[in-house]
Amino acid sequence: MKTAENHIPFDRFGNWFEKAEKSEPDDHNAFALATATPDGCPSVRMVLLKDWGQDGFVFYTNYDSRKGGELESNAHAAMLFHWKSLRRQIRIEGSVEKVTGVEADAYFSTRPRDSQIGAWASQQSRPMEGRLTFEAAIAKIAAKYAVGKIPRPPRWSGFRIKPQVMEFWTNKKFRLHEREQFIRDGSGWTVRMLYP
Repeated sequence: MKTAENHIPFDRFGNWFEKAEKSEPDDHNAFALATATPDGCPSVRMVLLKDWGQDGFVFYTNYDSRKGGELESNAHAAMLFHWKSLRRQIRIEGSVEKVTGVEADAYFSTRPRDSQIGAWASQQSRPMEGRLTFEAAIAKIAAKYAVGKIPRPPRWSGFRIKPQVMEFWTNKKFRLHEREQFIRDGSGWTVRMLYP
């Protein structure tokens, strides 16, 4: 094993992410997010990365959604980017914290107006009587905020995954893949290669 400076896995992430933006046909920022209940029952779904840096990886959701509830009761998560066009993937595991209200407000203000309305109208992850019920809620919110700025719903915000482990996987012929793992070690990282 060897050591690496704090910025190195993030530099590599940025390099791969930039290449994915050019090569992936849709949603290069999509990743599988795995959460678990307090007693360890897992669930996974696709979400979109909206910001990232050395302090972590940010996505937004309704805190009352299933993932929101699981992260509030078990503040650990795993994420997986898989870019088929590049034949690469990145796995990240870490603790989770809520973003600040200022961060959430700033991002919410950049969303399309219809998406802002949807954030108010949707009771994410809860049973729905039918599509017409949802469409009626959308119409009601659209009428309420027909003019002016739409504020961010109180329970709609973001989470930041603070990585403890980052693994970079590159596809190779004959399934002899290349895997390099960075493990957080104080202010730096311990690096090791893994068998495919």
